[in-house]
Amino acid sequence: MSPPEDSATASAGEGRADAICAEGIVVRFGDKTAVDHVDVNVRRGEIYGFLGPNGAGKTTTIRVLTTLLRPASGSVSVGGFEVPAGNKEIRKRIGFVQQMISLDKDISVKENIICHGYLQKVPRGDIRKRMESISAVLGLTPFLDYEVVKLSGGWKRKTAIACALMHDPEILFLDEPTAGLDTQSRHMLWDMIRQLNSAGTTIFLTTHYIEEAENLCDRVAILNNGKRVALGSPRELCDSVGRFAVEYDGEGCIRRYRYFSDWDEAKGFVAGFGDDGSVLLRKTTLEDVFLEMTGREVTADFVKVVRI
Repeated sequence: MSPPEDSATASAGEGRADAICAEGIVVRFGDKTAVDHVDVNVRRGEIYGFLGPNGAGKTTTIRVLTTLLRPASGSVSVGGFEVPAGNKEIRKRIGFVQQMISLDKDISVKENIICHGYLQKVPRGDIRKRMESISAVLGLTPFLDYEVVKLSGGWKRKTAIACALMHDPEILFLDEPTAGLDTQSRHMLWDMIRQLNSAGTTIFLTTHYIEEAENLCDRVAILNNGKRVALGSPRELCDSVGRFAVEYDGEGCIRRYRYFSDWDEAKGFVAGFGDDGSVLLRKTTLEDVFLEMTGREVTADFVKVVRI
């Protein structure tokens, strides 16, 4: 849905290509800076991945972009509307599925979805038709009369996503949607995310499964210690480190990694190990990029965050 032409908040963002445009976001909790001058630019119609270690600031940034948290500084525009002036209009245009599933577990899937339709002020005459349509797309129809408490984790996630889609949002925020799910359920949700995106929904995705971002996302941003440290397509990010990776055992049997842009150079490095079977030459993955950008060890700062 396009913003009304006579809206003052819409005029600033009218014609903007970006679904989300945020510059210099800063969020502090006491003396800790959780988000440190982060920029976020999400193009309309893309799947945008947001990666980072625990405590990097991902969920805090999402809370800013979904109008749940006001930053200490920085500018934010979502769907062409500025935060905080356009918060009411922004909320009409976004769906948000949080890490913790917020469903009423003692009523049916159908009742949960319909309830969210009322909460999102979907016209009464459209609620049931909309619920049936979304359920069909997500494969939920056979489960509509099940109590949520009786569903597996994957189907609970699908139910939460169905609830978030009831008002037909332009932008869908998914905060670790496949956390804790088995492989089959994860791939089921991957297919659903692709379907939603192909229908025109912009997807903002956070995940700890790096291969998930590599498979789904058009572009990926990596956050570390509250700062954005990388941005690009998965292929661009891999190329920035080196197209080829060599794994080998270093001192103390600790696994070491070297990256090369040139295949022959990588092969020459491997040849220096002789017949050592522990040496592996392969293509660089997004996981390599993530570890190079954020470090391969848990930091003392992260331990402090966990203990808090």
